[in-house]
Amino acid sequence: MTTPRMDHVSLIVDDLEAAIAFFTELGLESEGVAAVEGDWVDRVNGIDDVRVDIVMMSTPDGHGKLELTQFRSPDVLTPSPANATPNLLGLRSVMFEVDDIDDTVERLRAHGGKLVGEIADYERYYRLCYLRGPGGAIIALAESIG
Repeated sequence: MTTPRMDHVSLIVDDLEAAIAFFTELGLESEGVAAVEGDWVDRVNGIDDVRVDIVMMSTPDGHGKLELTQFRSPDVLTPSPANATPNLLGLRSVMFEVDDIDDTVERLRAHGGKLVGEIADYERYYRLCYLRGPGGAIIALAESIG
């Protein structure tokens, strides 16, 4: 059996426009916003009266995709603790390789990005960091230096 390709990662956000701006600044491209609702989406989510707006963001090469979802109904739930650390069970982070990590962090700060720790070197191969992004998600950045 062949393993199918991974299609995308989904991120729930409370401000879709701000999330689009954040990931556009990172270099992703919007494929457009769509409203999604109806019986089928209620059944898939196991929640009644789901109404969401989504936008698919893609990497310039078209291989990586990130779905940003803002719920209009029902209200979103806040994880506990709200700014969970990287050792929380579940999806840990989404990593992007960038050309200049210092420049990228500075540009994303203008869109609400905040370093979780600091930028650090992994031997002579990468400069790495975790950045808190839209919806409190941890966005990992890596710059190849080797």
